[in-house]
Amino acid sequence: MKFEKYHISDDIKKNLAQLGFIKPTDIQFKAIPSILKGEDVLAVAQTGTGKTAAFAIPIIDRIHSNKSSKRARGIKCIVMVPTRELSSQIGEVFAKLSKHTKVKVFALYGGVQQDEQIKKLQDGIDILITTPGRMFDLINQKHINLTYIEVLVLDEADYMLELGFIEDIKYVKKMLKTRHQTLFFSATISDKIKKLAYSQVKNSAIRIQISPKDPVSKNVSHYVMFVEIDDKRFFLEHFIKDNPESKIIVFVRTRIRAERVAKAMERVGIASLAIHGDKEQYERIDVMKKFKQGQCNLLIATDVSARGINIVDIEYVVNYDLPIKTENYVHRVGRTGRGFNKGIAISFCSNEELELLDEIQEFLNKKIEVIKINKKDYSMIINPVDYESDWKSLIEQEETRRDEPKKKINPVRKLGQGIKLCPR
Repeated sequence: MKFEKYHISDDIKKNLAQLGFIKPTDIQFKAIPSILKGEDVLAVAQTGTGKTAAFAIPIIDRIHSNKSSKRARGIKCIVMVPTRELSSQIGEVFAKLSKHTKVKVFALYGGVQQDEQIKKLQDGIDILITTPGRMFDLINQKHINLTYIEVLVLDEADYMLELGFIEDIKYVKKMLKTRHQTLFFSATISDKIKKLAYSQVKNSAIRIQISPKDPVSKNVSHYVMFVEIDDKRFFLEHFIKDNPESKIIVFVRTRIRAERVAKAMERVGIASLAIHGDKEQYERIDVMKKFKQGQCNLLIATDVSARGINIVDIEYVVNYDLPIKTENYVHRVGRTGRGFNKGIAISFCSNEELELLDEIQEFLNKKIEVIKINKKDYSMIINPVDYESDWKSLIEQEETRRDEPKKKINPVRKLGQGIKLCPR
């Protein structure tokens, strides 16, 4: 069934067509009808499968259909998210889908001045996408009124509940004066978190679970390379230079590692952007803007960004460091292979990370394909200067034997080609 057959606003259908949305993904197909009916929904689906649109489309349509003018008479929907990047990202999706409708959308998060945000709230909005901290600040200052809320959405619900936001969620629900709809969306969810989520929805809530045995979209291919921890920067350099036109996200474990890897790439002439929690919000916004617009195709990030990046043309995710939390692997690699696009996830695994790799494979319910590297290629990658001098000496030796038959010398196989064409 295509979107043009859905009983939703023609304006929304036009927006979907312009965005290239022809037919719904599995999660959209299963969630949209229930949300349109006003039912509570708890949905678990692979990252990159269109979860945001699954709740944004029906919410925008219901609010648009019930409004007689563009004037907002109070916030009708709150979408709570765990990170600033995710708030901004979801705000953009809602803005694109609500274009030309009567619905007003606003993304609210901390790290920036409140004055402009307060003014926007005073002008009137219908849908608020927000992080809990800034939202509660403005509730306490009486700039946010929850009287007219009809829908409460928790996106990345597992992370929200894991971070201890359950009490904040309960507090918000107690403040809601009217009967409301509750929607929980996530890519991963443990039994403990699932129990907490179930406690906040009606008993009649619709449970939707897409591909529970494989938490990662089938559009993503996974590979692992066994690399010593001190050699990872050399492998990353070669991979990037072999894929100069590709958009790549590199995930590292800590903020310090992010800066160190960025500087290591800079020393070998590779431009990169780094994003992590130590950066000011305006810096993080600027970094994401440049990466989206293609001003720089390499982004080095910590897990703060693993759930807040929705850019369809990311071709590769590189796990420079394996994540400590296995579920973060799912959110990291979900930055590629989004929608109907294909993507590749490559992990550099050191001896110290073998246990983490086992845990990730157990979580995925499958083995990750290994790219084998022989000793000669490994040496060439970590000692490119030495290898080059050896290569030159071979040529010089050949030139001294001009009268003898020359043997062909195999060219150096590129690391990137090995990954793209024939992983071994």
